[in-house]
Amino acid sequence: MIPESLRLILLYRFPYSIKILLESAIRNCDNFQVTKEDVEKIVDWENTSPKQVEVPFKPARVLLQDFTGVPAVIDLACIRDALKKLGKDPNKINPLVPVDLVLDHSVQVDVARTENALRENMELEFERNKERFAFLKWGASAFHNMLVVPPGCGIVHQVKKLAVWHE
Repeated sequence: MIPESLRLILLYRFPYSIKILLESAIRNCDNFQVTKEDVEKIVDWENTSPKQVEVPFKPARVLLQDFTGVPAVIDLACIRDALKKLGKDPNKINPLVPVDLVLDHSVQVDVARTENALRENMELEFERNKERFAFLKWGASAFHNMLVVPPGCGIVHQVKKLAVWHE
C-alpha cells in the first residue's frame, strides 16, 4: 500500500486511463454504488490490476453518433413499452447520465456546386428520414438527460468541443 503522503506526488505518473477511472470514482463516491474501497483499488492499480477486481465507472456524459445512438433510443423505447404492458411506470426508464446523440453522418450529397446545395441536401435528408427524425425528436422530449443534435448542426467532434467549452 502506498503511504498517503506519497499518493498525490505519484498521481501525475498514473496512466491517463487510470486517472479517468480515479476521477470518476472520487466524483461518484457515495459509499453505496462507489465506495472508498473502490477508490483505493484504483489508487493501488499496480497491485490490484492482476487480480481482476471490479471497478465502478460512471461517465459524466455519453456522446453517441447516429449508428450507436438510434439503436440505443430504440432499446429504451422498447423497455418503456414492456414496462407499460406490465402495468409499471414507463417514465422511470431514462439514461442515468446526460446523453448527446449527434446525427452528423446521415446527410447525402445529391446537389453540388450550387448556391443552395446545402439547403437542398438538407431538405432531401429530412424528407428521406422523416419517420426516423420524428422518432428521435420524440426520444429527445420523452427521455430525461437526452439531447438530439439534428443533421446540419456540426459533426460530433465540433459538438463535443462546444459542449466542453460551455461547461
